[in-house]
Amino acid sequence: MSAAALDRNNPKPLYQQFRDIVEEAIDSGKWEPNDKIPSENQLSAKYGLSRMTVRSVLLDLVKEGKLYRVQGKGTYVAEQKIEAMSLYYVGIREQLEQMGYEVSTKTLECGIIPSDSNVARHLNLEEGTPVFRIKRLRSISKKGPVSIHISYIPEKYSTGLTPEVLEKEQLCVLMNQNFGLQRKRVTETLESVAADEEEAQLLKIEKGHPLLMLKDEQFSEEDTPYEYTKVVFRGDRFKIRLNYEA
Repeated sequence: MSAAALDRNNPKPLYQQFRDIVEEAIDSGKWEPNDKIPSENQLSAKYGLSRMTVRSVLLDLVKEGKLYRVQGKGTYVAEQKIEAMSLYYVGIREQLEQMGYEVSTKTLECGIIPSDSNVARHLNLEEGTPVFRIKRLRSISKKGPVSIHISYIPEKYSTGLTPEVLEKEQLCVLMNQNFGLQRKRVTETLESVAADEEEAQLLKIEKGHPLLMLKDEQFSEEDTPYEYTKVVFRGDRFKIRLNYEA
């Protein structure tokens, strides 16, 4: 960062100029994750800003997850969130691998269960109709577990879906390869939730930690629902980008 980058003749407020400088240092990698940044006094002196302005910018970036504070030690650069697209476009595993991450999947559960009212409604079945439930944990090398995937499909599509197969290939690919199912449309919802005790244990976080929950229903070319999935992502590791065309 350079003090000359702060232009007092620029109509853009000094607060915003300073914020842009700090964000550029983070985004460019000049300040790397877990680096300690200069103190408020040092930044104030370097840029000729009031300490209040510097503190306000840093606190805003802490709230947004770009920085974090350690009591009595200072302010540090947070690990930046992974930006994933809606699963309508590409499965999360494929997205992560395309970004260069080493991804592993562990099958926690898979088997036939009677559908409850919620699952039956999403799959357009009678309550109690047998469905195949799959629960998997996704992890990234050096980052640990990042997401839990729970999927429900009609029992007739469960042939060949063993724990080993489900760890090696994405469910959408298997459904297409094994049964010729082509996705016509997807209905998705995205919301913020707090981790329950089981989710906290699996994701190695504290209970109540913020999570992103993405639910989707996939429909075949005959417009019949054939998969209902709930994915919870660590809120401090992911953000979801949604694209729409007019």
